[in-house]
Amino acid sequence: MMTVDRRRFIKQTLMAGAALTLSAADLKAYAEEKRTKVRLGFIAVGLRGQTHLSEMLKRNDVEIIAMADPDKQMMAMAQALVAKYNKKAPVEYTNGPNDYKNLLKRDDIDAVFVASPWDWHLPHGVDAMNAGKIVAMEVCGGMKLQDSWDFVNAYEKTKVPLMALENVCYRRDIMAVFNMVKKGLFGEMLHVQGGYEHDLREVLFNGGAPHTEGVEFGAKGFSEAKWRTLQHQARNGELYPTHGLGPVANMIDINRGNRLTRLSSIATKSRGLHRFIVNNPKGGPNHPNAKATFKLGDIVTTQIQTANEETILLTHDTSSPRPYNLGFRVQGTNGIWQDYSSGEPESGFIHFEDKSPHHEWENPKKYMEEYDHPLWKKYETNAADSGHGGMDFFVDNAFIECIKRDIPFPLDVYDLATWYAITPLSEKSIAEKGQVQDIPDFTKGAWKTRKPVFGLESEY
Repeated sequence: MMTVDRRRFIKQTLMAGAALTLSAADLKAYAEEKRTKVRLGFIAVGLRGQTHLSEMLKRNDVEIIAMADPDKQMMAMAQALVAKYNKKAPVEYTNGPNDYKNLLKRDDIDAVFVASPWDWHLPHGVDAMNAGKIVAMEVCGGMKLQDSWDFVNAYEKTKVPLMALENVCYRRDIMAVFNMVKKGLFGEMLHVQGGYEHDLREVLFNGGAPHTEGVEFGAKGFSEAKWRTLQHQARNGELYPTHGLGPVANMIDINRGNRLTRLSSIATKSRGLHRFIVNNPKGGPNHPNAKATFKLGDIVTTQIQTANEETILLTHDTSSPRPYNLGFRVQGTNGIWQDYSSGEPESGFIHFEDKSPHHEWENPKKYMEEYDHPLWKKYETNAADSGHGGMDFFVDNAFIECIKRDIPFPLDVYDLATWYAITPLSEKSIAEKGQVQDIPDFTKGAWKTRKPVFGLESEY
């Protein structure tokens, strides 16, 4: 990556329409690079970890020192990926699930990517911060509410930063709508929606090997089917809040002038995963897994209130047949947008009272193009071959560039803690028949003075 030409950037930023408005304090934040290379370790190199690994292997400003994963099959796949890019093989730590601690003892690693199964996020993240390693943390939901406090307490004790790797915050249409929100097109914000509405049945079950179909999970499953399906057996709640919540939280300044205050969740009955097993050619009513029970309701709905009196609606829907759609909706006093597909600029509906025909939806494509975020304009080519439609480039690039400049991450430990807390609180609400749960203030009042950071520049 080239060193930022700061003067050129500031000049372009100050030109009308070049980027979102920045204050003098914002401009001061764009420091020159304080380091030219970031030395990395990877904790967990399963399929998601390999996606981040691939992004890092494309760069000349990182060095991958070591990788830890007890799954030797996944480690071999990760090393093959490194070899594909003609890079030096990282040191391996594969001696059981706790060998990552030996990776963390190294003094030649600046930061680590964590892409482990959900119940390992807390120990991996906290141990890394205690070892002085900056953390890129994959997302999910907390196992218990105390997890969120443990992340925050580790950061406040060590001052080692953590970035939440919520890639959907960087989806192109989302960033264009974010741009419209910040420019006032929607008026005053009232309501936002999002979710994880994605048929995951072929992720939760497989034949126990790569690219095989079947109904195996747990010890006989491959990749996420080894562990993720077990969460569906054991828990009933909003298991994966960050894809829906993260993007809209940025639009209404959560933890930076606003905060989440309380929630209530309800769930449907559980039918989809059992139906998948008994109707699958590899399964059937006599397959041993047909006797498995799943606690998670097929559709979980969570409503959230904010301090500034907006409402948020989250939906978790991963066990039923459905096309992919995260169900975003952004509504203000002057307009509304909602999507219905995977982020294509024309795949949605939009209406502005002062621009659109009376009581008619418009195709959003022209607005998506006019308000395309400066980051996407700048890095479209770089992101072209990156995972999840380019989103992975942006989230990983932000992590590395912020480390190089020693500036705050756009999605930080307080965001992670807040988003993770939704899961255990939703579980408690459902168990109590939809009772309202208070959401802790993980910033301890600092949300009132913290300033928005995400998306307010065009460099990273």
